[in-house]
Amino acid sequence: MELDDLKQHWKQTPVPNNINTDIMKLIQHKSYGPVAALKKEFRKQMIVMALLPLFLLITTVDDPTKALTSILFWSYVAFCIVVVAFAYRNYRIADKMQNMNSAVRSNLEQQIMLLEKRLQWKIVGLRLAMLFFILLVEVVPYFQHYRMLDKWHALNPAIRFGAYGALLLLQYFTNQALNKHKFGNHLSYLKELVNEM
Repeated sequence: MELDDLKQHWKQTPVPNNINTDIMKLIQHKSYGPVAALKKEFRKQMIVMALLPLFLLITTVDDPTKALTSILFWSYVAFCIVVVAFAYRNYRIADKMQNMNSAVRSNLEQQIMLLEKRLQWKIVGLRLAMLFFILLVEVVPYFQHYRMLDKWHALNPAIRFGAYGALLLLQYFTNQALNKHKFGNHLSYLKELVNEM
């Protein structure tokens, strides 16, 4: 009788599942999971920023030399190259996380912290880039003439600088929200998974 009870109890006891293996499978999965989502966002960012200068060049198809001799165009091309390089480095970090052979929690935590820090750098870099382009828009008309910039400079300086302030404020909030939506939520989920290991 006791032996039958023991057998019954043994059959009802759930088999412990190796949670670390399941978490590593989720992290290493190529098409879903937080790391796959991060890689997808970094890849989209690289593609979009690589194509934007080409689209700007296409808009001046009637006179391409206008764009090719423009300091604004080349500044924007340099900005896009920097963003693509930065996104590529972040993509490589996420790829390393996905291709880890063993469940090394400290290594995963280090990679997550590095990505979080790099995303903070990105926010600061975008703010600095916005300030640079505002400065460029204010200075360029003294060296090159653009009809649109000449009209912009004909406005009252209070209106211009008010618009710059509103643009910086808008950038501050949209960057925070987009960064959290595209990257922050996935990193938070990844941190939760690593803490469960």
